[in-house]
Amino acid sequence: MIGVLFLSLAVCLVLSIPIAVSLSISTIITSMMYYPDRGLVATLAQSLVTGSDSFTLMAMPFFMLVGTLMDRSGIAKRLIDVAEAIAGSAAGGLGTATIVAAMFFAAISGSGPAVVAALGAILIPAMVKRGYRDDYAAAVVASASTIGPVIPPSIPMIVYAVTAGVSVTEMFLAGVVPGLIMGVGLIVVNIVISKKRGYIGVPREGGIGWVLSKVKSGALALIMPVMVLGGIYTGIVTPTESAVMGIVYSLIVGTFVYKELNWGKIKGALIEAGLLSAPVMILLGGANTFGRILTLARIPAQLSSFMMSITSNGVLILLMIMGFLLITGMFIDTTSNIVLFAPLFVPIITAMGYNKTFFGILMTVNLCIGFLTPPLGMNLFVAQGVAGVSLEDIVRENMPFLFVLIGVLLLFLLCPGIIMFLPNLVSG
Repeated sequence: MIGVLFLSLAVCLVLSIPIAVSLSISTIITSMMYYPDRGLVATLAQSLVTGSDSFTLMAMPFFMLVGTLMDRSGIAKRLIDVAEAIAGSAAGGLGTATIVAAMFFAAISGSGPAVVAALGAILIPAMVKRGYRDDYAAAVVASASTIGPVIPPSIPMIVYAVTAGVSVTEMFLAGVVPGLIMGVGLIVVNIVISKKRGYIGVPREGGIGWVLSKVKSGALALIMPVMVLGGIYTGIVTPTESAVMGIVYSLIVGTFVYKELNWGKIKGALIEAGLLSAPVMILLGGANTFGRILTLARIPAQLSSFMMSITSNGVLILLMIMGFLLITGMFIDTTSNIVLFAPLFVPIITAMGYNKTFFGILMTVNLCIGFLTPPLGMNLFVAQGVAGVSLEDIVRENMPFLFVLIGVLLLFLLCPGIIMFLPNLVSG
């Protein structure tokens, strides 16, 4: 039965059938062959509708809409201006500004490829103009955008929370410190490379007063992440409600203050957000029944027993899981990985005494590295399209950033307190 389930899924994926449909096909085949009396096919049909009928899950398309509106309303451009003013003329200043801007944008959009698309079109040409190699500029944007799903709000975190049954707010809290550490690590790499190659920043036009004036001009853009995240962490609003607040704020500021939004841009933002979120909603519907079959076949229990037979050391088991996810992240997108493997691994890590939120952040960071690893490597392909360079050149320039991110992942694995610091602080 296990062979039929995963072989049929593998065949569908090899045939380039979308993973949301592949899950449903493998579920139907296995249900009809091994569980004809369980009504799982009917359950699948119901799950495709009810799987997305979740108030928590509604935050995902709303946050995607926030990101697409930011790109069109002028908010993203002003966040970049502030980051560049702060970075100044230091070595790799514009590269550092790119990473800082990605962290700002991450605090609103929650999607890695969305950050690449929004920032790359502006910052890659700007870096090339300042003397950066085009493939290096693309690598900086691609690697910085991996922070998007780690610094909250985060689409993968919402999916994990729904799949694993944990608090979205706690996941968001746990992602703040790891996201900042990832950003610092990437900034250090950028500064080292920039000093070696002579990439200098843009001289400031004035002193601290000039920097503060730039911050003031971008104040409305800076208020947005504070408002969205502050509402969640203070408990005033839920993540779903905060996403709606972000949409309303983007519409008001982009239309009446910056005056860059019009009906055509709003329509484009709605269509793009819909196209990005619809496949995920369908995927979760099929995953519910797929997970039920795994439970009926006792796959999680068997996998747990197998791993425990190899070693009882929790760190080694986590390393095995992380290694597995690094490989699957090269071939399967982040959301699909979470839907497929969280039901398998969460029972194992909870049996070892690890916190589900801790594992969720580890899983998110791990799978975000998949944005930088071909053949999937969505961030690389988006950056390649913007920069107009070869994939091989971007991959080569991206290697130092990739190694640092893997090192940061190992740091989080060995020091759970880094991830759980804010959740423990708030709860305690």
